[in-house]
Amino acid sequence: MNYSASELMTINSARLLRDHDVVFVGVGLPNLACNLAQRTHAPNLLMIYEAGVIGARPARLPLSIGDPTLVSGAAAVCSMYEIFTLYLQRGNVDVGFLGGAQIDQFGNINVTVIGDYNHPKVRLPGSGGSMEIAAWANRCYIITPHQLRRFPARVDFHTSAGFLDGGDARAKTGVRGAGPQAVVTNLGILKPDANGELVLAALHPGCSFEQAQANTGWALKQAETMEVTPAPAEEDLRILREELDPQRIYI
Repeated sequence: MNYSASELMTINSARLLRDHDVVFVGVGLPNLACNLAQRTHAPNLLMIYEAGVIGARPARLPLSIGDPTLVSGAAAVCSMYEIFTLYLQRGNVDVGFLGGAQIDQFGNINVTVIGDYNHPKVRLPGSGGSMEIAAWANRCYIITPHQLRRFPARVDFHTSAGFLDGGDARAKTGVRGAGPQAVVTNLGILKPDANGELVLAALHPGCSFEQAQANTGWALKQAETMEVTPAPAEEDLRILREELDPQRIYI
């Protein structure tokens, strides 16, 4: 069965979601993952979008967080301020989905600059709501291709907090959210150990630890029990290709 790296990451991200989860959704692969989960094993998933939409059930693929299709059939529409204060910061959001240009050893995310902040090699879009989501969502999942440039030992800029320097560093800041609980890549799934360090917990079919290490900027550890993820199911691929992204915009 043939599938793309984007489809593989989307399906494995969808598997992490639970029925009745309240999820802060972004566009792109996280959006596909949430809609796939809602159409399969999590029909009661509640999707919240940053623009102020609660309980979205989009009839087609949203192209932005302000796409009108998000409003049709939604449970409620409110301001962005209310989404962040009354839902996210109060602990009413179970899951935040994030991406990043860089993710480091302790799950910190950089989407601000590559290189020195004052003289960057590349200036990136910046935080948006990701800083708040990383701090206050009850748990976070990250989706990104597994490439050496994306996984340095230390990010060039702390846009969103993972476990900072490890240990109790995150807890000392006072943020309530539990931090990144999984990083889904095209090679496998990384999860934090007791010290907050990302370790390889699962490999996708046909991928190896050596591939993951070659694309990671620190000495990657393996979880005590390494898993192999199930291959994508035909029905999941059909939903992605025919219902959610028939124009192949993201997959």
